[in-house]
Amino acid sequence: MTVTPEQLAEIAAARSQSSTTRRPTVPGLEEILYEAIPILDHGFIRVVDYMGDDSAIVQAARVSYGKGTKKVSEDKGLIDYLMRHRHTTPFEMCEIKYHVKLPIFVARQWIRHRTANVNEYSARYSVMDREFYIPAMDQLAAQSDQNHQGRGKLLEGAEAAYVLDILKKDAEHNFSSYEDMLNQDAAGNQKDPTRQGLARELARMNLTLNTYTQWYWKIDLHNLLHFLSLRAEGHAQYEIRVYADAMLETVKRWAPLAYDAFTRYRMGGVHLSSGGLAVVKALLAGAKPEREQHGLSAREWRELMEKLGLEG
Repeated sequence: MTVTPEQLAEIAAARSQSSTTRRPTVPGLEEILYEAIPILDHGFIRVVDYMGDDSAIVQAARVSYGKGTKKVSEDKGLIDYLMRHRHTTPFEMCEIKYHVKLPIFVARQWIRHRTANVNEYSARYSVMDREFYIPAMDQLAAQSDQNHQGRGKLLEGAEAAYVLDILKKDAEHNFSSYEDMLNQDAAGNQKDPTRQGLARELARMNLTLNTYTQWYWKIDLHNLLHFLSLRAEGHAQYEIRVYADAMLETVKRWAPLAYDAFTRYRMGGVHLSSGGLAVVKALLAGAKPEREQHGLSAREWRELMEKLGLEG
C-alpha cells in the first residue's frame, strides 16, 4: 500500500479530533475511522463517515422513538426476521462512506453497482500517480475452460515470468509516454520548455487499466450488503473480492447484528428455484430425482448439486 506522508499527516490529524454528539456512535467502527486498510499492492479502503447502527434498523422497522428494545436478543430476532424475509427498507436507514484506492479495471467493474454516490479522482484536473497493480504470481491464471469470465490453472515458471514482465513494461512505458505528452515529470516540472504539453484530459487515454484511481463511495447498508453478496462471494474476481472482504469486516464492526444475519441468511444460505426445491424434497423422501424431470438446465443442476455437496 502506498500512502504519502501528506496523506498520513491528514489521517493522523483527522483521527486526533473528536466531537460530542447525541447521535449513536459505534466504538468498533470509531476505532478504525479514517485508517487506511491495505488492499492489493497499492490499494486501500478507509471508512471516513457513517450514520446509524443496528438500533437504527430496529428503530425504523418499529417506527419507534428510542434506540430499540432493551434486550439485544429481541433486536437480533427482528433483524434476523427482516433479513430472512428480505424486508430491506430498514437497512437503508444506515449509511457509510468509504475512500477507496483501486485499479481502474476494478473500478469499472465496481461502478456497475449503480446504487451508491460516487466521486472519483479527476485525471482532467490532476495528474495520475505512477502506481500500477501488478498481480502476485499466485494470481496469474489461464482462462477457465468451464467459466467464460473466470480463471483456470495457474501459469508457472517462464510463462508466468513472461506475463509479469509484459505487465510491468507496458505500465511503465505507457506512463512515461503519458508524462511525455503532458511535458511534465513526476515532480510536476516541465520537461521541455520549448514545447507545449498535451491537455490532461487527452493524455490520460494512454494509461493502462491497472493504473490506480481513487474515489469516495457512499452507500446505504441494504445496497452495500447486496454489493457484498456478489463481490465477497467465492466466484467473484479476486481483485474486487479482496476489497469486498475488507468492507465486510467493517460491516461486522459497524452493525454486528445485521452482519451476523447477512452471513447466515445471505452469504451462508442458498436460494432455490421451485424446481430446485422439488429436487431437495425428492432427495429427503429418499428418491433419486432426474434433472429433466424438474425442468432444470444442466448448469442449474450442476450448481444445485454443488450447493448440496452431492455428485452431479
